[in-house]
Amino acid sequence: MTTPAHIPQIRLYQDWLSQHKGLSFDNYDALWRWSTTDLNAFWQSIWDYFDMRSPTPYQAALVKNAMPGAQWFTGAHVNYAQQVFRHVEAAHAAGLVALVSRNEKGLHQELSWPELKRQAASLALHLKAQGLQPGDRVAAYLPNIAQAMVAFLATVSLGGVWSICAPDMGAPAVLDRFAQIEPKILIACDGVSYAGRDHDRLQVVSEMRAQLPTVQHLILLRNLNPEARLPGSTDYDSTIGRDDAATAQFEPMWLPFDHPLWIVYSSGTTGLPKPIVHGHGGSTIVALALKVLHNDVGCSYHPNSWGERYHWYSSTGWVMWNAQMSGLLNGTTCVIFDGNPGGTDKDKPDWGTLWRFAAETGATFFGAGAAFFANCLKSGLDLSQWPSLARVRALGTTGSPLSEDAQRWGTQQFHRLRTLAALTEVERAQPADQDIWWCNISGGTDFAGAFIGGNRELPLIPGQMQCRLLGCAVESWNEQGQPVVDAVGELVCTQPMPSMPLYFWNDASHVRYLSSYFDMYPAGHGRQPGGGDASPEMGAVWRHGDWLKVTPNGACVIYGRSDATINRHGLRMGTSELYSAVEALPEVMDSMVVDLEYLGRDSYMPLFVVLREGLVLDEAMKSKLNDAIKTALSPRFVPNEIFQVDQIPRTLTGKKQELPIKKLMLGQPLEKVVNQDAMANPGCLPWYVSLAKRHLESA
Repeated sequence: MTTPAHIPQIRLYQDWLSQHKGLSFDNYDALWRWSTTDLNAFWQSIWDYFDMRSPTPYQAALVKNAMPGAQWFTGAHVNYAQQVFRHVEAAHAAGLVALVSRNEKGLHQELSWPELKRQAASLALHLKAQGLQPGDRVAAYLPNIAQAMVAFLATVSLGGVWSICAPDMGAPAVLDRFAQIEPKILIACDGVSYAGRDHDRLQVVSEMRAQLPTVQHLILLRNLNPEARLPGSTDYDSTIGRDDAATAQFEPMWLPFDHPLWIVYSSGTTGLPKPIVHGHGGSTIVALALKVLHNDVGCSYHPNSWGERYHWYSSTGWVMWNAQMSGLLNGTTCVIFDGNPGGTDKDKPDWGTLWRFAAETGATFFGAGAAFFANCLKSGLDLSQWPSLARVRALGTTGSPLSEDAQRWGTQQFHRLRTLAALTEVERAQPADQDIWWCNISGGTDFAGAFIGGNRELPLIPGQMQCRLLGCAVESWNEQGQPVVDAVGELVCTQPMPSMPLYFWNDASHVRYLSSYFDMYPAGHGRQPGGGDASPEMGAVWRHGDWLKVTPNGACVIYGRSDATINRHGLRMGTSELYSAVEALPEVMDSMVVDLEYLGRDSYMPLFVVLREGLVLDEAMKSKLNDAIKTALSPRFVPNEIFQVDQIPRTLTGKKQELPIKKLMLGQPLEKVVNQDAMANPGCLPWYVSLAKRHLESA
């Protein structure tokens, strides 16, 4: 008996389109163009294909085509948790679990589908008893563990609005986020383990509660110390212990399609982090399309998936945590790891940590940031020591551009694995002589999705992403606002998507929202569907902040951020947040940071500081600067190098020249990146030109 070949999920969808909608397409480009020009028909097909449900009728998939301000599925009622829990009976009957969780200390937990629902129902009833109402915010300070997903499902099932920060973030960075949204409930842990060390967070939690006057109830998860206590807090375990008729009968509330689901944070270069609000319906439907059609992650109990187990390493501070959790939406088992992907010894990294975890838990999809795969390559890691990794069908990556060398390394490793491994028929998810499939994606926290990603039926070329995703009208625009092919330009999206933000929290007249995405190409810059000229009535165009090249065959290459935002291994932070931490030190007069993230090379982030007269940047001062960043932000944002400079380049209006210096260090000529007549101190530029030359020569 032979195992039937794996049928790509996107092929199953196209077969369904042909059978149920009478639509067929000669190639992917034709399918993509239909999906981005007939938005109503495409998104209605996604609703129908995934059998999304509403107890109330709705007008159409796209009621109002405008950007911003599109109106989707007006009249429909949904709930993210409702979509998750609809799989409980079928998945459990198939003998599958919902969550597999492990931390770096080896604590292993598996949660069945009925138990996932029971715990979420118990916690939801507790939150309801504390007065949680639809629209109230629940702030979480939790690591990537099963309890975080349970708490999320409990919150949103009641219509509460979820927001989470990772416990590796210091109190100032967390308060900059949570203080803006005025949470009613705080769910926090006593501490975390990372890289072999325990990090107590009770003091941070106490400070958060003191600085968040709207918090009426604190739930404490004892993640480190079973004896940990905070006065006036409720123990998390006691909130999930209920198992009675009320929990058995509990069902999530039906909510309007655009009811707020969560608030995530994407930082710009100035001001506080942006609190971005996404809706239940938009987040659900876009996640299903991405996860299934483009990541090829099927429903775990579907005959075509062989018990799918989906793993994407992330912290809770990265939107990939939301993406990992979205596997539950289509009945997929989620496999999550809490800890350092480099092991417990920082001096001797063990880049096999995640691979061992994936092998032991039977992961079929393995995702991580691009930097992780680069580190595996550099360490000379040999994956053949874990033969059961041959069960992995796909490797996912995002967060920064993946180099060709790192992709080739992974392909070679899995080719060898499949050659050596004695696969059983059940384990063989695809023929042993086929290369591993890479699902390289690029998207963002801003719309909780991806613009660019994979397609199992398209050619796979190292260094490239296979396609623009269905429903994503993405183009590369030059400085004149014209689409270009085979040239690097601004990544723009010319048509709305259901998961684009509803709004920013407390953003009067949508000023921050408009300036974040629509200031470069305001109304009148959009192109007509199919490529017609712009008209004054056209809506604005979404400018994402990435450099993009679309190849003649439709593949894509991302060259990093086109703005000055810091993107360290997929985690975005505003430069202003780093400046607040560094310039709070009395020794620092001024500072500037740039993040150089570009294809085929490691991310490199230098910090430039102007110190008080007479001070020298010695090792003690460097340690003090790094410690300030670790405490206020996270160890992830410690710079690669620190330079003492005489001046920070500024415009005549006093703005730091981050982007010109970034472009300079990426190899662009000085005359192309900055107008010296518009600078307050052009005399400082020769030093930066010299540094850029040295850096490029050594790269």
